Amino acid sequence: MRYLKDLRPAAFALAPWTAAILTLAAGVMLLASGATPSEPVRFMRLIQITPVYLIEAAHFLSSILGLALVLLAFGLRARLDAAWAAAMGVLLLAATLALLKGFNWEETAALAALAVLLAPFRGAFPRSSRLTRMEITPGWLFSAACAVVGAGLLGLWSFQHSDYADRPWWRMMADADAERAMRAWAGAALLLFVFGLWRLFVSAATPPVVGETDPDFERVRAILAKADSAEPGSNLALLGDKRFLFSASGESFLMFGVRGRAWVALGAPVGRRDERSELLWRFRELADSHAARPGVHGLTAEDLPEIVDLGFSIQKVGESAAVPLETFSMDGRKRGTARRAWRKLGEGGATFEVLEGEAVTAMLPTLQAISDQWLAHHAGGEKTFSMGGFWPGYVQEFPVALVRVDGRPMAFATLWTTARRSAFSMDLMRYAEDAPNNIMDYLFVELINWGREQGYEAFEFGMAPLAGLDDRPLAPMMSRVGRLLFERGEEIYNFQGVRRFKDKYDPLWQPRYCAAPHKWSIPWLMADVGLLSSGGVAGLAKRPRKAEEPKTADQPAAAAA
Repeated sequence: MRYLKDLRPAAFALAPWTAAILTLAAGVMLLASGATPSEPVRFMRLIQITPVYLIEAAHFLSSILGLALVLLAFGLRARLDAAWAAAMGVLLLAATLALLKGFNWEETAALAALAVLLAPFRGAFPRSSRLTRMEITPGWLFSAACAVVGAGLLGLWSFQHSDYADRPWWRMMADADAERAMRAWAGAALLLFVFGLWRLFVSAATPPVVGETDPDFERVRAILAKADSAEPGSNLALLGDKRFLFSASGESFLMFGVRGRAWVALGAPVGRRDERSELLWRFRELADSHAARPGVHGLTAEDLPEIVDLGFSIQKVGESAAVPLETFSMDGRKRGTARRAWRKLGEGGATFEVLEGEAVTAMLPTLQAISDQWLAHHAGGEKTFSMGGFWPGYVQEFPVALVRVDGRPMAFATLWTTARRSAFSMDLMRYAEDAPNNIMDYLFVELINWGREQGYEAFEFGMAPLAGLDDRPLAPMMSRVGRLLFERGEEIYNFQGVRRFKDKYDPLWQPRYCAAPHKWSIPWLMADVGLLSSGGVAGLAKRPRKAEEPKTADQPAAAAA
């Protein structure tokens, strides 16, 4: 008994795949049985004691149930509890119908045995999701279609080569049997076609998640105000488009977005460092229970140990730039251009200040006008999820760095700060269409000086997408493709320009990663991040309202924002 108890975890671990394979085999058996000739002696005995309409219905429904088992096999592989319950019901019903369609007691025994085998393993299917949320990919539908087509071809061959096809006494019975088989096969094929169309156009409903109905984000604000583990980008939690998992202590949270079946966490958990691993595991388990595809975007090297423990695959997606403020200096040839621009604008009447609280609220109409002018020259519109947008309530959450020229507001940046003053960064960075050239260089230099005075350790310039990827023969394929885009994809995005602009300040470049359960799902994760940030395909397609791009010298800065 103790030996059996030790084998129980292994048996439950193997149960989903084993159940899926056996259920798939049972479905194919029913499809093949419905499309092939009945055993004539058994059928003649059955028709003497059973009404014809019951035989016809049993024959037709058996093929439909066979197709259902083929599709449920995919749900069993995904460990859905609804798939287990449905498979049990379908197996028992199909076992009964096998007797009514031709005394096929062998089928009945096999189906009943499979149901008995599955019954003790209810706990191996913990994902509480409705069957309508079962993810049916084109590959799965193709596999089911192959099973249906194969059954039809087998039936066609069987009726052409049956032993009794040329015997006059059974000729009429053979013709009727062929009609039954054709109806059953056509019914299964039509059902599969309709199901495929339905899955093509219907998306599963977004599942309810902890924190979804929290209207004021007071818990989020409280955690950000004292978080030991937080980055400047953690302030995106206040954007109003995230869902949250809170730790048991209420002192940490993990934020994520949902797009269809994709659940994308943005960065590592925020709050207490000792609660990060537990929150990541809860996120993966909750996504798993809802049959969702989990992923994490924007990870640092320090986050990787917890991600590796989850069993996720990891892919580098770029590098982020951080300037250590204690050692930073504007001296040197490399920063000559920025230094001259800063001095020139300062001598020309430019001033810098940081607004907070009520001062930001009073300045909102002016900031909105500057933002609207900036948006008129940039494609895509306002961003969400991984980038902030100009939403009045969101802007008022942060200090705002404002540049005036001759007393007139010309440019601004919203500031992401951290409770421990480990780093700060910019979020929105926008300027008026008639602002002087190189106004962003002036803003950066003033921000660096302000951050040093406030006691911050570093100023983060943000990420350079696809920077630092390797193009070696043995490098991962995604890294090699990313490197190719970085070097030759300037028409898509100013990859190298962003990197060069930030390099002027001699930052420390730190790798950034994304992670997903499987390597092949990482491209889908990156696509989901892009669509979440742009507000869908429509957001990606938005173009500037004006044809010309002003401030050519500052375009890398705009891209950096």
